[in-house]
Amino acid sequence: MLPFTDDELRPIVEDMLNKAKVWIQKDGGDVTLLDIKDGTVYVQLQGACVGCGSSGTTIKFGIEKEMKTMIHPEIIVMNVPHGWEDKLDQLG
Repeated sequence: MLPFTDDELRPIVEDMLNKAKVWIQKDGGDVTLLDIKDGTVYVQLQGACVGCGSSGTTIKFGIEKEMKTMIHPEIIVMNVPHGWEDKLDQLG
């Protein structure tokens, strides 16, 4: 269990995603924060990242790994497929 509320996590996560956007946008993609629920960060990859074979690596070994190191080792980052924005409770 994370020692932070979702509201406390939001500004830290937003800052880290803004830093990640720099290298994601260089490849024609983008990432948007959709929500944070119970320590799970729901993001959506955009642009060239949609359908890219490396998108899972971008999430797990880029964004999530950095958040686990900098915020807390139990944080989870999940990519939300397009069309599932209102079904976050069904993911995972």
